[in-house]
Amino acid sequence: MKNINQIAIYQSKNGKIDINIDIEHNTIWLSQEQIALLFGTQRPAITKHLRNIFLSKELNKKAVCSKMEHTANDRKKYTTQFYNLDAIISIGYRVNSLQATQFRIWATKILKQYLVKGYAINQKRLKEQEKSLETLSDSVALIKSKIKLPVLAGQENELLEIIKNYVDSLRILKLYDDQKLSAENLRKTKFSLDYEKTITSICQLKTDLLKRNLANDNFGRENGQALKGLVGAISQTFDNKELYPSIEEKAANLLYFVIKDHPFIDGNKRIGSTLFIYFLNKNNYLFKKNGEAKINDRALVALALLIAVSDPKEKNTIIKLVINLIKN
Repeated sequence: MKNINQIAIYQSKNGKIDINIDIEHNTIWLSQEQIALLFGTQRPAITKHLRNIFLSKELNKKAVCSKMEHTANDRKKYTTQFYNLDAIISIGYRVNSLQATQFRIWATKILKQYLVKGYAINQKRLKEQEKSLETLSDSVALIKSKIKLPVLAGQENELLEIIKNYVDSLRILKLYDDQKLSAENLRKTKFSLDYEKTITSICQLKTDLLKRNLANDNFGRENGQALKGLVGAISQTFDNKELYPSIEEKAANLLYFVIKDHPFIDGNKRIGSTLFIYFLNKNNYLFKKNGEAKINDRALVALALLIAVSDPKEKNTIIKLVINLIKN
């Protein structure tokens, strides 16, 4: 017996019959002849058990029976009565044979596993939804508490857009729970950021901004060793495991650290936003599948300002918000 995508495969010990049983959707249908083969008995015995099952009203005949066309060994098509999983299991608990006993043992085990695992999966999904709703609630509360600050004046629409994008990510989670969308875990990084790459990227940004008179000489000038420390923190490991193993976690913390830790004399918000985009782009994670940017320029400006005015105690909420905005 093995499970593949909720399909339980039952094979008798003598190897005479191998049946795929879709437990979740109840799509298996067997004829009386096939059921007799499954349980190592004769067809008249199956007919007798079915008659008793229906007479005792254990099962409704119309609900468990269906006439279907099938192609026989002579390649001709015949209309035959087939019985679903409910009927097969009910017969299996009535037939007195070694094969029927083997099936009963298997059925009891697999159904118990299915119920337990199914419950565990549903509990896991419920917890995921609760966590996402909690993060959304925290994010809304955070934005609500900051939106009136002078530094965020004019960013109201962008902050509302951030919330809208987050709600869209919850809609995607709902589709997943309805089994209409496959789940995707956080992505592993392919491109790692180091100090030298970071400096090169900042120098290119500074050169471009100086040409357009959008920066001064202090832009991108390091404030001690803070930059080297935070770049190292992004790739930090503990017990041979990365502290931030995914693209989303690294990108969110990179944006937060550069803006909040002030590793530069001037330009921390712009540099943090640029490195955030640079890192996502190098990991081929900047755009959605439809080609749209995961976070547009205006939303990124608002997000950078929100991080700048946030309290250090609100770090977890900020990080979760960024992760959820870019993970779908």
